[in-house]
Parts: sequence; C-alpha cells; structure tokens
Amino acid sequence: MLTQLIPLMLLSPILVAIAVCDMRQLRIPNMLCLIAVGLFVLTLPMLPLGEAALRAGVAGFVFVIGFVLFAFRIIGGGDVKAMSALLLFIPTTTLSLFSLVFSFSLIIGVTFIVTLRSVSRMQRTGLASMQAVGRFPMGVSIGMAGLIHPAIVLYLF
Repeated sequence: MLTQLIPLMLLSPILVAIAVCDMRQLRIPNMLCLIAVGLFVLTLPMLPLGEAALRAGVAGFVFVIGFVLFAFRIIGGGDVKAMSALLLFIPTTTLSLFSLVFSFSLIIGVTFIVTLRSVSRMQRTGLASMQAVGRFPMGVSIGMAGLIHPAIVLYLF
C-alpha cells in the first residue's frame, strides 16, 4: 500500500499551492493541475497498469460530472480540474475512504472559511476568499483531503 501512496505524498507541495492560491484569489491556476498530471505520468512506473487505468477512469468520470456542475455554475472550473488531478493519485482500493475524508474536509473547510469571514479583520486581508459572498475556495478542502488521506490510509492499513 505504501508504494501506491508515494505519488500522492509527492503531490503534497502542489496540494498546498492549490489551497493557498484558491484562498488568495479564488482561482486554481491551470499550471498547478498540469504539474499534478505530469507528476502522475512520471510516477506511472510505480503503479500496476490496471491500477493506473482505473485511476485515470475515475478521474475522467469525475471530470465529466464536474464539467456538468461547472456548466450550471455549481462549482468552479479549477475545482473540477484539481479534484480530477488529485484522483489520479488516490489508490482505487481507498476511494470510499477518500470520499469520507473529502466530505469531512469540506465540512472543516466551510466552517473555517465562514469563521474567518465573521472576523472583521479578515475582511481587510485582501484575500479574495474573504470578500466573496456565496463562493467557497474548495481548493482548501481538496488540498486538505489529499494531504490527510495518506496518513489515514497508513494508520488504518
């Protein structure tokens, strides 16, 4: 299991950058998602071919569903790309666990942002995520889930 998690651990700096960029600008740069996909390609030799294909299939499926949600302005395009890129790194045997981790990350992320927005000083920080009404920097939760998931998997397995 550890071998399959190494690529996800290597992705950690990109996940932090995704969270920070989304917090600052309410935007996830395409370059970060492209770097993540490039890292996946570089780490392909660490994965069995079937596992790599399944991960690509899951990421593609999420991208299509996310694109529909983006078209209806339910979620942002950067969030769709970042989540799809992250799913390339999640072992398929732990996808249900990742769903739980991501759900909790969303709850924690929303609580964190709502709490920060209620502090009047945070309104003056210049962070786009603090001024945006009705918008949420999901990159924070995406990054958080990707960072926490390997630790939970290693603890449980």
